[in-house]
Amino acid sequence: MSARAFRLFGTAGVVATLTLAAAACEPAPNAAPPPASPAAVAPATTAPPATAPSGVQQASPAAPPEQGEADEHRHHHNGGVIALIAMSLKDLNLAPDQKTAVEKIRTALLAKMEPSRAAGQDLANTLADGVAAGSVDRAKADAAIDKLAAQVQATHGSSLDAMNQLHAVLTPAQRAALVDKLQEHFEKWKEANGHEDQEGQHRSGPMLGLVKDLSLSQSEAQQIKDSYRNLLKASAPAAGGQDHQHKEVADHLQAFGTAFKADKFDARSLAGASAAGGHMAKWGATRMARFLEAAAPVLTPDQRAKLAQLIRDRAGQHAS
Repeated sequence: MSARAFRLFGTAGVVATLTLAAAACEPAPNAAPPPASPAAVAPATTAPPATAPSGVQQASPAAPPEQGEADEHRHHHNGGVIALIAMSLKDLNLAPDQKTAVEKIRTALLAKMEPSRAAGQDLANTLADGVAAGSVDRAKADAAIDKLAAQVQATHGSSLDAMNQLHAVLTPAQRAALVDKLQEHFEKWKEANGHEDQEGQHRSGPMLGLVKDLSLSQSEAQQIKDSYRNLLKASAPAAGGQDHQHKEVADHLQAFGTAFKADKFDARSLAGASAAGGHMAKWGATRMARFLEAAAPVLTPDQRAKLAQLIRDRAGQHAS
């Protein structure tokens, strides 16, 4: 697997990646063959122009920035809403005298998330063991998911002082900007985690390289996709109830935004905050587990070994 694809591949990104395989392997019905590119029909002795002619798009070796961001959001369920806030802090335009204080707060928030990251690592190891063996143990996976969700909820409770300190450090304009960035990251998280099981909701991107590395056939990809959908339908409440709108989280973020932009703020006054983080954790982790449960029996031993090692390696990297 390429280093670039590995870097973008989050633990929860396994869910999106292999589901994309079916779309990647299936030919569109009654589709005409794509037109030949200029490079394909040019004589072999013709050197390519240094600059592409006007209107001709050259392929870029790098994924668009928005694609990379979407892939990054696939593994941020481990920290819930607090993880999105920590991400949003990186986007703020701060005065020099604010940067030290805000970075100290951000570092504190990341430290608070350490238990939930450890729980995410435990879940990844459980799933990797199942993938390697060819069968994910649902009881073990769900117990690890419950542990993760509980840790994410506890993380929010331990982060309240840091949130109050952050409010005191930022100006009114910066607080409003943080709220906007938080909402933006939440929308990206929804897009990255929300629709892999739905018809017509397949996205392409750099992680399709993983499909090539696993050498999935069309029938393997289709079998995994169908099994995944059936598993989610059978366990809809545990898998987030198929609520792609995530109303529980959206309501909390709206309440947080209104309160945080005000002159006075107390994070302890916001009801439902820890539950919103738990929802994010359980949603992403359950869908990941169900997908790997569907994929494991279909993959060959070599494919399972590759995927299991990738899950362990990626989960071992701490997002910052």
